Amino acid sequence: MDFFAHFKIWVLTLCLVFQYGYGFYLPGSYPHNYGIGDTLSVKVNSITSIETEIPFSYYSLPFCKPLEGVKDSAENLGEVLMGDRIENSPYKFKMHTNETDIFLCRTDPLSGGNFKLLKKRIDEMYQVNLILDNLPAIRYAKKESYFLRWTGYPVGIKVQDAYYVFNHLKFTVLVHKYEEANVARVMGTGDGSELIPTVGSGGSELPGYMVVGFEVVPCSVMHDAQSVKKLKPYGKYPSPIKCDPTTVAMLVKENEPIVFTYEVTFEESDIKWPSRWDAYLKMEGSKVHWFSILNSLMVITFLAGIVLVIFLRTVRRDLTRYEELDKEAQAQMNEELSGWKLVVGDVFRAPANSGLLCVMVGDGVQILGMAVVTVMFAALGFMSPASRGTLIIGMLFFYMILGIAAGYVAVRLWRTIGCGDKKGWVSVSWKVACFFPGIAFLILTTLNFLLWGSHSTGAIPFSLFVVLIFMWFCISVPLTLVGGYFGAKAPHIEYPVRTNQIPREIPAQKYPSWLLVFGAGTLPFGTLFIELFFIMSSIWMGRVYYVFGFLLIVFILLVVVCAEVSLVLTYMHLCVEDWKWWWKSFFASGSVAIYIFLYSVNYLIFELKSLSGPVSEALYLGYSLLMALAIMFAMGSVGFLSSFWFVHYLFSSVKLD
Repeated sequence: MDFFAHFKIWVLTLCLVFQYGYGFYLPGSYPHNYGIGDTLSVKVNSITSIETEIPFSYYSLPFCKPLEGVKDSAENLGEVLMGDRIENSPYKFKMHTNETDIFLCRTDPLSGGNFKLLKKRIDEMYQVNLILDNLPAIRYAKKESYFLRWTGYPVGIKVQDAYYVFNHLKFTVLVHKYEEANVARVMGTGDGSELIPTVGSGGSELPGYMVVGFEVVPCSVMHDAQSVKKLKPYGKYPSPIKCDPTTVAMLVKENEPIVFTYEVTFEESDIKWPSRWDAYLKMEGSKVHWFSILNSLMVITFLAGIVLVIFLRTVRRDLTRYEELDKEAQAQMNEELSGWKLVVGDVFRAPANSGLLCVMVGDGVQILGMAVVTVMFAALGFMSPASRGTLIIGMLFFYMILGIAAGYVAVRLWRTIGCGDKKGWVSVSWKVACFFPGIAFLILTTLNFLLWGSHSTGAIPFSLFVVLIFMWFCISVPLTLVGGYFGAKAPHIEYPVRTNQIPREIPAQKYPSWLLVFGAGTLPFGTLFIELFFIMSSIWMGRVYYVFGFLLIVFILLVVVCAEVSLVLTYMHLCVEDWKWWWKSFFASGSVAIYIFLYSVNYLIFELKSLSGPVSEALYLGYSLLMALAIMFAMGSVGFLSSFWFVHYLFSSVKLD
């Protein structure tokens, strides 16, 4: 017990330290200490473009390759699913050693295919993404009185129908002196790094350094391909190279080779190792408008509060008025008054397609739980941008584990609707385990075929498909069946009133009830749409999303508003003697997904104007549809469960004969 008590204290302390910015990113990201002269190896990720949203391998273009051959870095499941393909590169530095005019390689003469491909990638505005010590290369550009920041640099540029390639890179590596003495020195760049004990006394050791910044300036420089014909890689270029980012000179020509060079400068910086990601998190264009979000939260909270107060007062007044009457007056009141009291014999009548409703509610609970837990861990810093792929891995892990909750909720609801009948709980559990994952698998497989056809690194390899199917049927399905077993063992929820044998006729309504249901999604959408812009920008514009604390607040508020909206609509339907509230309560809050998908289409038309090609648009709409469906299931389950609790509470609070 003492061990667990101490462990909890340590975890809490670490979380608090991280929150105040004085600790390291959590977890799995450690400072790497390099001695002067130690080799620093730059890695390359997939080239990306906001024009197409289709990533490709860095070596699909005629770039220099490492002498030891191209090798894949060890990647986690999340990185592969995100389309990252991290490989080694020929760019190598020596710690704290400035070097200039370094010859990298002279490519083979550009074939017709490579020439066309290079021009196409330049037209599509593809960016090269380099990584040093787990830090992406960042590029600065001054515009008027302020600096713009981007990660990566363009493959090339088109100027008056001529194509130029950026063939000279000017690197700046910011380093911070390692401050802690007698600590094991870490060699490597994060993938397969090893600990090497320090030797000798601390005073005789040369100071070690940590990488805290990685900047790149791309230049297009005209090189003489003949003068370097016999020059070996990493040799000195015959003449001084002047890197001027405002001019371009290296024209892309068919059957002509390209010469690549680079230079590197090391600068000591005051930036501490835990703060080295600040430059990326404060990038122009991704800065969150804090006051706008806060204003939106305040307005929505105020509206939700008003709705809740009015609603509770109305219900309480009805209950008090009804309970104060004697039996004779109650009978007279039943005859004279219309409203929710008249549907007492039908309010718990089993809905149409009750099995499907149970399955959708179960899947919704699973998705909701996954989202809440993932965002909470992200808000605590466990899924920082420094740990690539952890967000996706976390979502998959929590989704599979919460299959227990999905099976339990679906089967218990199934038994409640069936008045305690356990028959069919295995079938319901199987449907829960396969319904939403099946839809997601169908959409993702279709999109994957499009990516395979484009030879993109975003395509999920067949071997990973097998792994995902294995995880689905060997982990998620059994856990859902376990949850269903516990749901079958748990007592079903007893209805407070009996259901009549003959259904009551629903009076003609002045307006279509489903119109009101689908219109109800606008209020939950109001809590989300500002944050949605930043999430969409993070996914599709290559910006870093980091305000998970705000996202958690917005998400909690969204759940509360969905519950309130569903309660209000359920009460309104019961008041007009419409006892078919089951599906309507689900879609009252689930209809927010319609507005999210419409917003996605709006974002495609007005924000992603440059998105080119039917494949890119199909990918965008496919992923947007999957996101909207997940939100519909999650928010629909919130609305249904809150309405079910309310209806049960309402009719159990009144003494009815």
